Amino acid sequence: MNESYYHPEHLPQQQHGGPQEPKATHQAYSMPQPQKYGAPAPPYSSTPDAQQPQYPSEPPPPYYAPEKPKWNDVIFVLLFLANIGGFVAVSVIGVNDLFSSAAGGGGLGDDAPPNAGTANLNTAYLLALVTAAAFVLSLGLLWVVKTFTKVVLEICLGLSVVFSVAYAIYLWIVGYYSGAIIFTIFAIISIICYFPMRRRIPFSTLVLQFVIRIANEHKSTYGLAILSTVILAVYSAWWSFAITGIYSKYNPNSASCRNRNGEGCNNSTLIGLAIFLVFSFYWTTQVISNVALTSISGIFGTHYFSGSHPSQSHLSITLGCLRRAVTYSFGSICEGSLIVALLETLRAILNILASEEQQSGDFIGYCLACIARCFVGCVSQLVQYFNRYAYIEIALFGKKYIDAARDTWRLLKDRGIDALINDCLVSNIWTFGSFAVGALCSFFVYIYLKVSNPSYIDQSPGLYAALIGYGFVIGFFISHSLGYGCLSSGVSTVFVCLGERPMVLAQRDPVLFEMIREKYPRVVMGVV
Repeated sequence: MNESYYHPEHLPQQQHGGPQEPKATHQAYSMPQPQKYGAPAPPYSSTPDAQQPQYPSEPPPPYYAPEKPKWNDVIFVLLFLANIGGFVAVSVIGVNDLFSSAAGGGGLGDDAPPNAGTANLNTAYLLALVTAAAFVLSLGLLWVVKTFTKVVLEICLGLSVVFSVAYAIYLWIVGYYSGAIIFTIFAIISIICYFPMRRRIPFSTLVLQFVIRIANEHKSTYGLAILSTVILAVYSAWWSFAITGIYSKYNPNSASCRNRNGEGCNNSTLIGLAIFLVFSFYWTTQVISNVALTSISGIFGTHYFSGSHPSQSHLSITLGCLRRAVTYSFGSICEGSLIVALLETLRAILNILASEEQQSGDFIGYCLACIARCFVGCVSQLVQYFNRYAYIEIALFGKKYIDAARDTWRLLKDRGIDALINDCLVSNIWTFGSFAVGALCSFFVYIYLKVSNPSYIDQSPGLYAALIGYGFVIGFFISHSLGYGCLSSGVSTVFVCLGERPMVLAQRDPVLFEMIREKYPRVVMGVV
């Protein structure tokens, strides 16, 4: 059976005063509950008299035999399918109206009627082209990271300081003083932390190179990351047509509504459908990204625990991990993604409210909306950070979402992996690389609009900024999905596996393990 849940008898056992007996299986899987690591370890010594860990000369054989795997969190699968059905119905309505009216207005396609003053089919074409450009640029970023690992880490750390300072200065210049004060504090912190963090680049380089070696052996990790990015790009383009069509069909000021003499056009319907489409976008894209994360984490976990075995097909491992992610564990993925989608939708609504309060001159309402938006955004980021490691627990051990979240918290706190995560600079690559891709996509939109000069831009200046903003968002999102979906997923998986079985890393990469043992002794506590 091509599965990658691990049986303890095939792994190097952690000992502290004698071998530990495996505990009861979790949800009928052949995997023990994680051990408690509260006892201090004897001091590690290089002298011959000290008791040293014994590594097996050959990696243990893989073991793929879960006992009667369960379908977890099925109710969230049904809810997600209902969401997909609703999106398909709404998008068909919007796209059908968009193509039937085929309003122009400059740019790609035919010229517009004189009264075209809003988003139209040509806008949708532009958004689709931006999505394609974001995908190509993201592939280029992945190649750069693979080729120039240490240099990229140095550059990204420096950019983190430069961007913090530059953004704080910009906020002071434009007079946004409340934000300027906050980001000035962030800029000062980034300057203070630059040199201590720079000393940790060798560690981050070793981790990333270890992960790249695994990914190069299991090239299907890149394939799954690229496949998920393609699906995200196609879905984003489809969503672009859908939201543009709904806006054109129900906005009373649109050319389509004027052609129908306002029949069926009202702002209430437009707002309701737009909120649903935004929610559906966040939930669907989260699910797509997290299915890829769970599948790829299973591949990295298989290699970490079982090593390389010519008898075990890489393709069979990949298909086994993917099959579990879209069957037994799909409900758990949908549950975690739903939480993020609700928070992000709420933040989008608060963002609109803050903009309206600012335009109306209500300073108190604007401040309250900004505070609420900031709070919801922070909670969303924390949930996404936490979910990442919960999905890895799901990939490795087949847990329910709630169980995985609880065990993730225990793992981070009990084993000190949180220190490792904070010190690892790998995630900076995708943050600043994705910013660069997003900026290039925004520049592409800007040049296109300047050259084509569509009439609807002159009649709707707010749409100009919205299109440039969309170019940045979609570029950043696709690039970040590709990076996090492959190499960063591997880094996170190695951290989780290290918390569960640190001695396995001593066999896979002794140099990296020795650095961790010296710099972060708590991580290998209890390993003798």
